[in-house]
Amino acid sequence: MSNDVDNSRRKFIAAGVAGTAGLVLAPGVTLLDMANARPAGEAASSAKRWGMLIDSTKCATGCNDCVTACGKENGVASTGHPETDPQWIRKIELKEVKTGKSHSLPMMCQHCAEPPCVDVCPTGASFKRADGIVLVDRHICIGCRYCMMACPYKARSFVHEEHDDQNPDVPRGKGCVESCTLCVHRIDKDLEPACVEACSAGNHGAMLFGDLNDANSEISKRIATYATTQVRADLALNTGVRYQGI
Repeated sequence: MSNDVDNSRRKFIAAGVAGTAGLVLAPGVTLLDMANARPAGEAASSAKRWGMLIDSTKCATGCNDCVTACGKENGVASTGHPETDPQWIRKIELKEVKTGKSHSLPMMCQHCAEPPCVDVCPTGASFKRADGIVLVDRHICIGCRYCMMACPYKARSFVHEEHDDQNPDVPRGKGCVESCTLCVHRIDKDLEPACVEACSAGNHGAMLFGDLNDANSEISKRIATYATTQVRADLALNTGVRYQGI
C-alpha cells in the first residue's frame, strides 16, 4: 500500500515540475526553462562565475527601481529606525573633484573572488559558493560583525529586529549579518536578480547580469569591448560587480 502511495506522489510531483517550463509567474516574469535551472541538491559549479555590469551613464539620479525591487523580493523593509535599517543595495552619488561631473550608481555586495568578509569570519558563516556568489549561513552566524568591518564597500547589515513578513526563499533572522545575495534563489531557478529585472522593466538598461566565465555571454563581451572599473581595484579583490562610465 505504501509503495502505491509513494509512486502516486512521485507521478504528481513529476507532472507538476514538467508543467512549470515557460510558466508566467507574474506580468513580465517568466520561468524560462526548468531544464536549465540547477536541480535541488546539486552543488554550484565553478564552471560559472556570476557577475553584474552596471552602466553609470544610464543610471539616473533619483531612480530607485533597483532598490525597491530588492526590498520587495527579499523582504528587506524599513524598521522605522534609519540608522540601523538593512541596506542590501543602496544608491550613491560620486562626484569628480576636478570636473564636477557626478555619477549615480547602485552599491551592493561586490561578490569578490577574494572576499575579506570570508577571511575574517570566525565560524565560516561567511562563505563563497563555487559560482562566485558570497553568502552568509545564518545557522552559524554569531553576529560578531567582523565581516561588516572588513567589507570595504559597507555592503553588510546587521539584523537588529525580528522580521515577520518574509519571503520563504530568503530567511532572515535577528542577530545575523546579511547582504546582497544576487538573488541566489532566483538564479538557481534560471531567473535574473530582481534589481536587474526591474531595471530592464523600466527601460533603463543600466544593469546587466551574466556568466563572467563564458566568453560568449553578453556581460563578458561588454567587458571585453568597453572600459570597466572595479571599485577599489587597488585591493585586488577581483569583484564580480563591475561598473562602466566611472
